[in-house]
Order: sequence, then structure tokens, then C-alpha cells
Amino acid sequence: MGSVKNLQTIKKAVGNKSGVGRFVFSDRYSVFDWGEMPDHIVNKGAALCLMGAYCMEKIEKRGVKTHYRGLIKKDGQVVSTNEIKEPVSVMEINLVKVVRPKFKNGQYNYSAYTSQLTNFLLPLEVIYRNGLPEGSSVFKRLEKGDLTLEDLKLDHQPQPGEKFQKPFFDVSTKLEERDRYLSWQEAQKISGLNDKEIKAVKKVLLIANKVISQVAKKAELVNEDGKIELACGPKRELMLVDVLGTLDECRFTYHGEHVSKEIARQFYRKTDWYQDVEEAKRKATEQGHENWKELCQSQPPKLDPNLKKIISQVYAATANAFLEKDIFDVPKLAEVMKEYTIWLDKFSE
Repeated sequence: MGSVKNLQTIKKAVGNKSGVGRFVFSDRYSVFDWGEMPDHIVNKGAALCLMGAYCMEKIEKRGVKTHYRGLIKKDGQVVSTNEIKEPVSVMEINLVKVVRPKFKNGQYNYSAYTSQLTNFLLPLEVIYRNGLPEGSSVFKRLEKGDLTLEDLKLDHQPQPGEKFQKPFFDVSTKLEERDRYLSWQEAQKISGLNDKEIKAVKKVLLIANKVISQVAKKAELVNEDGKIELACGPKRELMLVDVLGTLDECRFTYHGEHVSKEIARQFYRKTDWYQDVEEAKRKATEQGHENWKELCQSQPPKLDPNLKKIISQVYAATANAFLEKDIFDVPKLAEVMKEYTIWLDKFSE
């Protein structure tokens, strides 16, 4: 069970043999690495499932290997998004082994990741950034000195809403208690990839970025940034895993307004709980404590009920726009965003 979806294992991945599994998408959501939040967002799971499947199908047509096998209808039939006429929340996938780094003396040990390892999940989240919308982690990292203007290939301090001339590629850990940004040299070292394989990772990221941007454009969305996850198959061939191109994996904007999980993040950034989360993460880093949540002094509050309804409609309306089908009975995204703008004005007062 994950924070937003469950994994059903039909056949385990063993040695060099791939397994078979199913993602069962739920209406749960998570922000700031917390895990399951106190609310459930109606239709979110099915919307994520359909958006992810659609983008996987599109990217496979560009020659990129993925672990996606198809969507599972209520009658158990495995189908593509072309055959879907109603919400579906189960996706069938090929499975690989998950080799978890061991935590000892305040550090993670990645010695299990060697150049001979096959059929495994890369311990990385790989990120593209086309722009810097408000709320981007880049601003905080620049302020802390964890990132430089030279890293971003900029000669000036960026402002929210700024676009990169070329996508900036970022990378962070995947299997640690909380995400930790890495240099590409560090990423290569902990994952056991060679120069050719790292180059292939960046090529897949570039293709994924282009495909997602094209799909998003149909919904009048701008693809600001997003992440992908990768694995090496039985012959150490690179393939996309998990899901991509959804409102949880990407940060989209609609005429400058966020259309992603960032809507919920913005709400929570104004709560005392968020300050407690930041303080707990800081203490965990200082003390070499693996589970920062044990140090958090409070629990997240529930969403505003009106915002919860809007977020639900945002997910469903975006899935409709991606697939160009009326899968969900909700207003068009433009109408939902008007309602969100009205809510945001009241919330900001």
C-alpha cells in the first residue's frame, strides 16, 4: 500500500524474470512526503489511472520501453485507453525487484547497486523543469545555497513564472524516507549506472517531457515540471515504470494558475502543520533520524470542503481533456478553474 495507490502482486519478480502486478489507484493523496492525508478526493484515483495510462501509451509510440501492460475493466479484460468509456482505476504492469538501500549511522548504503544488477528499480526520481512556477522547490534551494544560478544556467535571479530556454534536468533519491536532491554524479554513483546508461536516462526524460507537454496542450495546460521513475529490465534494458504525466507527477498551469497537486500544497503551506513539518525535517537531518514524521508536533488538518470539491473536479476534468472523452460527469476544465479562482480570492483575503 502506497500513499495514493495499492500494488497487487500477481507474480513476483524473481532473479532475471519480471513479475506481473496491478496498481489499484485510490482517492488518497499525499503532500510534503507525509503519506495519506485526512481527506479523500472523489474520482482522483481513476483520473490518475487514465492519465497515466494514456501518457504511457503515447510514449511507447516514441520507442520508449515501459512496464505498462494495460487497463483492467470491471470484467477483468485488459484494454487500452481507446477502449475505455467509463472510469477505470486498475492498471496492469510488469514488476521488477525493489532493492532498498540500508540505513545505518545516519546514512543510506547503496552498495547493492552494481553494474551487474538486473531487473531492478532505479533508486532515483528523475525530474524535468521547463519553468519555475510559484511553489517550485528551486527557489528554496537557491535561497539555501543547495543550488546555484550556474547549475540552472541562468545569469540572473529567477522570478516565479519564469521559463527555461532549455529544460533543466534534476534528480533526487526515490527509496529514502524523504526525497533528497542529488548531483548527477551522485545519482550515477548510488545507482550503479555507467556513463552510457546515464545518458540514456536523460534521453528518456527528454522524450517524456515532450510527450507530456503535447498531451497537456490539448487541455490548454502548460507542462511546468514533472518526474519519471525508471527501472532496468532482465537484460538491464532501461524502461519507464510507475506512472507519468498525471497531476501528481507533474506541475501544470492553466493561464498561470496551478492545475496539479500544488493546489493542495498551497492550501497547506498556510497552516501551522506545514511549519511543524519543516521543523521536523530540519531536526531529522541534524540528528541523523530516518523517520522525520516521528518528530512532527501536529497532524494535518482537513481541506476546506469547497476546495476539496474543486480539486476533485480538476482531476476529473483534466483526465477528460487528456483522453478527449467525457469519462467523468464534470464541467470543462475552464469552468472548474473559474470556480477555483473565485475560491482563491476569498481564501487570500
